[in-house]
Amino acid sequence: MSVRNKGKKVALLVAAVTVLAVFIGTGAQRRCSAQGANDYESIELFTDVLAIVKKSYVEEVDTKKIIYGAINGMLTSLDPHSSFMPPEMYKEMKIETKGSFGGLGIEITIKDGLLTVISPIEDTPAFKAGIKAGDQILKIDDKFTKDMTIMDAVKRMRGPKGTKVVLTIFREGLDKPKEFPLVRDVIQVKSVKYKTLDDGFGYVRVAQFQEKTDEDLAKALNTLRQDNGGSLRGLVLDLRNDPGGLLDQAVRVAEHFIDEGQLIVYTEGREKESKMRFNSRKGTKEPSYPIVVLINSGSASASEIVAGALQDHKRAVIMGTQSFGKGSVQTIIPLSDNSGLRLTTARYYTPSGRSIQAKGITPDITVERLDLPATEKKEGAHLREKDLENHFETADGKDVPAEKKEEKLPAYKSDEQVKGDYQILRALDLLKGWEIFKKVSKAP
Repeated sequence: MSVRNKGKKVALLVAAVTVLAVFIGTGAQRRCSAQGANDYESIELFTDVLAIVKKSYVEEVDTKKIIYGAINGMLTSLDPHSSFMPPEMYKEMKIETKGSFGGLGIEITIKDGLLTVISPIEDTPAFKAGIKAGDQILKIDDKFTKDMTIMDAVKRMRGPKGTKVVLTIFREGLDKPKEFPLVRDVIQVKSVKYKTLDDGFGYVRVAQFQEKTDEDLAKALNTLRQDNGGSLRGLVLDLRNDPGGLLDQAVRVAEHFIDEGQLIVYTEGREKESKMRFNSRKGTKEPSYPIVVLINSGSASASEIVAGALQDHKRAVIMGTQSFGKGSVQTIIPLSDNSGLRLTTARYYTPSGRSIQAKGITPDITVERLDLPATEKKEGAHLREKDLENHFETADGKDVPAEKKEEKLPAYKSDEQVKGDYQILRALDLLKGWEIFKKVSKAP
C-alpha cells in the first residue's frame, strides 16, 4: 500500500470517526433516537426558513438576533417559565439572585398576551408607587406591550439609578388606564425582615429566596430569641407576595423547623438528574413552638415549598388565601456565548405527594386582607399559575378544595404596620389562643 493511499484511508477514518462523534453527541443531547428522522426534518425546515429570510428579507438581517428570537419563541411555547436569556439578561439574572439589581422591582408574567404583574417587591419604586398584583402593563414609556416578551419587557424596565420610566397600567375598577411615572433605583432586596409582635411572639418576613436567605433567617431567629428572654412562645412566618427563588434556600429555610431525616420536598422529571429528594439535614432546629405561616396569591414556587412542607408535617398552621400554584422547577443552563437557558425540568411535590402545579397551597384557615379595595378582593383579581397561557396541569388532576371563610376576631395592640394588617393580627390571635388552650387543657 502506498503512503498516499494509506494517508487517504487514515483521513477517511478520521472523518468517519468525527461524523460518528457528532451524530452520537447530537443524539445524546436530543434524546430523540426513536423520532430522529422527524426531528431532522423539522431542523431542516428551520434552516430553510432561515436561509430564505437571510436571502430575501427586505433588509439585511442580524443572524444572531433572529436565532435568539427563534430560541425564545421555542421556549415560550412550552410553558410560562421557560425562557432564553441573552448574555446581558443572563448576567443580570445572576446578579439578581444575589439580591441587588437596577430597575423598578416588579415580578412579571404574560397573561392573555398582556404583560401582567405577579407582585411588586417590597420597598422598591414599583411598590411605593402603588403597583399591585394583577395590574396589566399596557405600555412601557411609549412602547405597547401587547405580545412583548418578558425578556424584552425586563430589559426596558431595567436601567441606571435615577433614570425615569412611565408604566401605563390598567386595573380592574379603573375607568381608564393610569400612568405611573417611576424613577429607577438600585433594587436591594432584603430577603429577611423581622420584629417582635408581642412579648415572646416573633414575626419573620421572607421577601424572596436568595443566596443568603438561610443565613439571614438564622440571624433573625437568634435575635428574636435574645430580644424575648432567650426563647419564643410563637412565630408568624410571612411568605405573602414571595415569588420564590432558589430551591436549595427553600429547603434550608424549612430545615430550621423540620426534624432531621424528614422529607421536605421531592422532584420528578424525565431525566435521572431531575429526580431528587431533599430531607432535613442535621443541624440546629427551632424548638417546637407554634408557627403560623401567612400565604396569598403572590406566594409562589419556593415559598410554596416551605408552606407545603410545614403543612404536611403539621409543624405550622397555614393562614391566608390560596397560593399561586407554581409547582415546577427551572434549571439554569449556561450556553457557549454567555447566554443562558431557563428550562422547566421537573415538577416538585410536597412530602405527602401533593403536586401544587396550577392549584397552589390551600390554607388551613382562610383569611382575606380586609385593608384591600373591594376590586382586589374579587376572585378574578388574583393572578395564579392556572391563569397563565401554556401552563401545564398538576399530575393528579384533582380540584382545589373550596376556600373556607372566617369571621373577624379581636385585634391586639402592636405597631402601626401590624395594626393595619388584619392577617398578621389574626395570626397573632391564633398563636395566643393556642397558648391559652394548652394552659386550659392542662388544668385539673
